[in-house]
Amino acid sequence: MTSIDYESKIPNNVELSSDKRLQRALEHWLPKYLDWWHAMGPTDFETKDVYLRTAVGVDAEGWAQFGHVKMPDYRWGIFLAEPEKGRKIGFGDHLGEDAWQQVPGEYRNWLRRIIVTQADTEPASVEQQRLLGHTAPSMYDLRNLFQVNVEEGRHLWAMVYILHTYFGKDGREEAEELLERRSGNPDHPRILGTFNEPCESWLDYFCFTMFTDRDGKFQLLSLAESGFDPLARTCRFMLTEEAHHMFVGQTGVGRVVQRTAELMKAHPGRSPREFGALDLPTLQKYINFWSSSSTDLYGAEISSNSANFFGSSLKGRAWEMKKHTEHTALDQVKELDVFENGRFRKEQVPLRNALNEVLREEFIEDNQKGIEYWNRILAEQGIAERLRLPHRRFNRQIGMYAGHRFDPDGNLLTEEQWQAKRDEWLPSLEDRSYVKSLMKPVTEPGKMAGWIAPPPKGINGQPLDYEYVKG
Repeated sequence: MTSIDYESKIPNNVELSSDKRLQRALEHWLPKYLDWWHAMGPTDFETKDVYLRTAVGVDAEGWAQFGHVKMPDYRWGIFLAEPEKGRKIGFGDHLGEDAWQQVPGEYRNWLRRIIVTQADTEPASVEQQRLLGHTAPSMYDLRNLFQVNVEEGRHLWAMVYILHTYFGKDGREEAEELLERRSGNPDHPRILGTFNEPCESWLDYFCFTMFTDRDGKFQLLSLAESGFDPLARTCRFMLTEEAHHMFVGQTGVGRVVQRTAELMKAHPGRSPREFGALDLPTLQKYINFWSSSSTDLYGAEISSNSANFFGSSLKGRAWEMKKHTEHTALDQVKELDVFENGRFRKEQVPLRNALNEVLREEFIEDNQKGIEYWNRILAEQGIAERLRLPHRRFNRQIGMYAGHRFDPDGNLLTEEQWQAKRDEWLPSLEDRSYVKSLMKPVTEPGKMAGWIAPPPKGINGQPLDYEYVKG
């Protein structure tokens, strides 16, 4: 297992001390990062001791240790997965060549764009979630929120290291800009739309970590295949941490479903809202909103960028080497339903130009597994109703379906039909007001808010009533 140097001001496993110029540059960025954290990180909890996991290595096993630490003292750092000796590029026009250890000059701008876009999502999610600590449904959930927050901060460090190390002055300027954009700011927003959406409740948060962090998983899987080896190694380790974020979302929504189902079973014919909990139609609306917003993150269905990034061997498919046998994506096509001038038609699209849709399909398939997990909870409680994933055309703001209206089954609607039904499919002002009314903090160890069931077990072998947040 590669150990991490914790003696340095910036923990790392990249021998940062051997490059004094880079070390000074990152140490110069560190106080600016901390200023951003103090201003935009979780509010009013900086003096609390939080039971956090901290990376101590990059092996798949035994890579983290747990202990109470104040969030501003968390040892953010730079951790790359172990190098693969003799690694070759596994896809695209450079298939079979040695993986790049330096930025290929002809792809510099594309690669910087990919890295900055990924990097920008990390501080954005912290900003979106900064107020949620005040309404946590339990101390267990409060700790999990903070664990996600500090790891998003570390993922920002991972990308900033690459920008500083391999992109010179341009990279340093991009790193500064990452601390200046703000989620939801009309004048200086985050790059991707989903990361400017307000995350006002814990139901928003659980759906965000379920769907939006799942997008992060698939983007990281694609970048983990990159011919640029430092990026691939960085993303491989980020995926280790990202798994917890999706766990928080899937099990969080699952616990909401559990509590709702218990109340439905105990009080047939009555709404769980009567008992201070969430009803399934409201939960479905939040699923519809966050899943459709996250579906937009893959971009247009037919894309020259996807072709360029794959052809240049910068961004592969998820599990490129494990799932695919042909790695150039040349002389291949993908049949898409193309929507144009109000009509659908089948089109054979060159595969490279359809790779956004290939990745989106992986994402949708993975989401469906989460939906099935929630529906098993309903079935176990004897509840007949089921949750569902809306069609990929529903509520889209990017791609061929943007500017058009479709119902959750993917049927085309007029604007009038959409407006008449919108509040049945997406959270209404009344829904949001009701959900926010439930958001009352529960701070006694082991206790839960009335709208969510307890988890089956605590964290890292600790009991559920462990004091995960102290002070």
